[in-house]
Formats: sequence, structure tokens, C-alpha cells
Amino acid sequence: MREIKYSEAILEATDQCMADDPSVYIMGLGVTDPKGVFGTTVGLEAKYGCRRVLDMPVAENGMTGIAIGSALAGMRPIMTHQRVDFMLLSLDQIINNAAKWHYMFGGIMKVPMVIRLLVGRGWGQGPQHSQSLQALFAHIPGLKVVMPTTPYDAKGLLVSAVEDDNPVIFIEHRWLHGVTGYVPEEKYRVPLGKAHVVREGKDVSLVASSYMTLEAIKAAEILAGYGIEAEIIDLRSLKPFDEETVIGSVKKTGRLVSVDGAWRTAGFSAEVLAATAEKAFKFLKSAPARIAFPDVPTPTSWALANHYYPRAVHIVNTVREMFGKHTLKVEQVEVKCDVPLDVPDKAFTGPF
Repeated sequence: MREIKYSEAILEATDQCMADDPSVYIMGLGVTDPKGVFGTTVGLEAKYGCRRVLDMPVAENGMTGIAIGSALAGMRPIMTHQRVDFMLLSLDQIINNAAKWHYMFGGIMKVPMVIRLLVGRGWGQGPQHSQSLQALFAHIPGLKVVMPTTPYDAKGLLVSAVEDDNPVIFIEHRWLHGVTGYVPEEKYRVPLGKAHVVREGKDVSLVASSYMTLEAIKAAEILAGYGIEAEIIDLRSLKPFDEETVIGSVKKTGRLVSVDGAWRTAGFSAEVLAATAEKAFKFLKSAPARIAFPDVPTPTSWALANHYYPRAVHIVNTVREMFGKHTLKVEQVEVKCDVPLDVPDKAFTGPF
């Protein structure tokens, strides 16, 4: 079974989509740079030329308008932003145009475009360079929002996103690009709007997405040592939201912890809890809980970052409280590490 990096899976999906469909092109800051946006665009310009692989000026709103226009004319653009923070300048085009045309013209017009965004903490990038804004996009009718966790899902979801006739926001956590996993060589698709049961369990449902799914997996392994079997659901797609899989899991376990790598108030973790309260309330054995960032801007300081981001230990203790057990100390869960928690393990490199 072939294993490649998350970044290589995205590159492979892009390459195969461009090879199969001449209407697919990629545009964005840094796509032609030697490092190619964490390695996800390396070699594409040499293979497909500067007419299909385009660096772009720092004019996000205008360039997004050009991408939307090309999509309306029959192209399938992939627009890449090295940080979600930068694409905020193009919200007018995305929300008022890309998301609306299909509806406003009675389904006649299509806007088949993918917007790739990088989110997440790393290397002290702070309030304006490391935000996670997935809930903002999931709130907008007409946009689809996906957050792949594994290299397998990164490739399959990107292929599905490129082939979709609606605008898709494709969100990558920067800590995932160095993660390796099984990825078939051939072109394949992972359906948009379908969650994945990563691990089955009977005691509590851990619903997570993107990098926080990895923290949920760590937590489940620790909880198993204390006799608590956690079921893990990787949402993969925020919109469409696979309520059926989440509700089915909660009906089985009777407990829910929603884990989100973003802010708590009005975040997607709240949407998961709301759906559960509406459709599975009578099955709950304890109050559902959510784990998310505190409602303050993402910090630059390592001293603050070490206390800002939720980790496996927080998931473990939240679950233990549900079972009336005492919480564990950090040293009982994590191996002591002198590296600040704003810096991932040595397999990752950054910031570009």
C-alpha cells in the first residue's frame, strides 16, 4: 500500500484533474514558487505552462472576480490562498457572487470553482495569519465547505470538489501537509457531505474535523486505557453536514463531545450540538460538550499559545467528567516536550 504525504496527495489530485480536463487551471500567490504552497503545486507550471498555472498579484478581490467569471464561462479554476486571512479581502466576490449565481438564475448558471485555504496555528504567526474561519463559510448558502484530515481524503475530496458545479471552500490545516497515509495512484473521489467513522466505540462520540481529528484519536487511545471506548467521527465536510452519521453515533453512545479547531462562540461545534439536541436529545445520558478555542484572537507568543490550543488532554478530561471521574494532569497524558506548542513535530516545516 503506497503511502504519501498530505501535500503530495493534493498535488496528485490537482495534476490528475488538470490532465483529464483542460478547463481546470490553478491560480494563487506562490503556486509557481519553488516550495509550491507546502509542496502542493510543485512542478505544475513546468508541466502545464503559465497559461494554466498562474501566480497572481496581491489583489484578492479582483482576482477572485476573474476566477468567478472564468467559471461562469466554462472553466474550472482552483484558487489557492496561502492563508485564510488573505482571502478575507475577496469575501465580497465569494459571498455576493460565487455563492449566489446558481440560485439567482434558477439553476441555469454554474460556478464550478475551488478555493483552497490554509488555516491553523504555527510558528508564531498570530492573530492575522493563523485564524480558522471554517464556520464563517459554512454559514453562507451556496458554498460547500470541506476539511480533509487524511491524505486519502485530501485527494478524493479535492477531485470531487473540482468536478462539482458549485463553489467549494477546500480548507487545509497547515500541520497536516506533512502527515503521511495510504493514497491510491489512480484518480478517485470521496463524496462531499459524508462523514467518516474513524473508530467505533460504545461509550462516547467524539465529533471532530481536520487536525483536531488527530487529537481526538490520541484521546480515544488514552481513554481506552481507562475502559472508555470512544467513537470518532471525522466530519470531513461541514457543508453539506452529515447529520445522519453524527446522530446515529450519539444514539448509540448517549454522549457527545464536539471538537473544533476554531473559536467557541457560534463555531461549528455549536452546530453539532444543536443538531444533536434537536434530533437525539432523549438518547443523551449526559449534557453534550464542546471543545474549541477561547474567544480571543490567536496568539503570537509561545507563552500564550501553550495555553490557548485544546489538545488530547482536554478531550480526555472532558469525557472523564462525563463519567464522574477525576481529571488527569497534563503529565499523565502527554510526554513532556520542550518545544513550544505552536511548533509541530519535526516532520513539519514552515511557514511556507
